[in-house]
Amino acid sequence: MSYTGPDFDPPPSRRFRRGPLTVALAALVPGALLGWAVYAAVGGSGDDGGDASTSAGASASASSPAPSSAGASPSGGSDESDESDGKKPNASPGSASASSSPSASAPAGTGPLKGKVVVVDPGHNPGNFQHTAEINRQVNIGTNSKECDTTGTSTNDGFSEAKFTLDVAHRMRALLEAQGATVKLTQDDDRPFGPCIDERARIGNEAKADAVVSIHADGSGTGNRGFHVILPGSVNSGAADTRAIVEPSRELGERIAGNFVRATGNGPSNYVGGGTGLVTRKDLGGLNLSTVPKVFIECGNMRDSKDAALLTSGAWRQKAAQGISEGIVSFLRG
Repeated sequence: MSYTGPDFDPPPSRRFRRGPLTVALAALVPGALLGWAVYAAVGGSGDDGGDASTSAGASASASSPAPSSAGASPSGGSDESDESDGKKPNASPGSASASSSPSASAPAGTGPLKGKVVVVDPGHNPGNFQHTAEINRQVNIGTNSKECDTTGTSTNDGFSEAKFTLDVAHRMRALLEAQGATVKLTQDDDRPFGPCIDERARIGNEAKADAVVSIHADGSGTGNRGFHVILPGSVNSGAADTRAIVEPSRELGERIAGNFVRATGNGPSNYVGGGTGLVTRKDLGGLNLSTVPKVFIECGNMRDSKDAALLTSGAWRQKAAQGISEGIVSFLRG
């Protein structure tokens, strides 16, 4: 997503507190970043292919807990169109009707995640650009009001963030269902726009999800590269109270970050997160209104040509889905 607009003011620079989790993260960094170093040395693959159906038989790894990633020192603001985070608009008067139920998972099978519920939130909606009035309406996120949703960003060649997030979500669903999880999508291009950020959060809450991940891609400046995972800060204001989910969400985010590095070979953001691949924010409705463990992941920067080459590759998107899914599996198995 992008910081463009009132919903996406860049987060202020912050110094990360070196608590126990940060120390543990630093200790595990070399293993997590080994794949990244190899990737950088050989130049990486920009191969295309590997559409979502190829993930159906794949199984997310349930190996030892994933280390959190760390890497190049970031500076500057990220482009997170995250306020598509919890958006599921209740269709406003006069707007096209919008489905009120999330995309259901296939019946859960057997596997290590049997009985677990995962909500995957594909950021934005391919139809948002046709419903600007609806997605621009204000919704309450506890701390203040934000737009219902945004259109998201795109690569310079026009590959939209909304298409990217939906493709990765489909691949993740196949991987997680193969592990026995019940998977729900907040939207599956099955509604004209949205959902609004508050409804996206509500879907995870009502599902009593064991984990929720909102998928995004950034729209920052050229030269800004890498992924980052956005964690909820401690908020207690109005309808928002994240205090109970801050710690489990951090653990979820750390495990996703470590597995994302290993699966994709990509390092953490060089422009936000202090090289950890982790950013804490208190201004995102999809996090503020969540009552279950939830994080966002910006998988890369669509406006950088090198990152864009990866984000537009089906083979790389499969690796991204694998890394995120493995992080979820690791978190849920403890």
